[in-house]
Amino acid sequence: MFEWIASPEAWVALATLMALEIVLGIDNIIFISILVGRLPEQQRNKARKIGLSLAMASRLVLLFSLA
Repeated sequence: MFEWIASPEAWVALATLMALEIVLGIDNIIFISILVGRLPEQQRNKARKIGLSLAMASRLVLLFSLA
């Protein structure tokens, strides 16, 4: 069950996945910030929280679908 721990390919795949997640997370933050900037001042904070929550939830769903 834990044979993958000794596999260098598994560690390279994990590092690649982590790097992609970081890059995509930064991309989501930038994109949501641009879109939220167009909203009225009263709606910006709520829209930012909803956007980041949905981005995180969708990424988690996609990651769990791999397993």
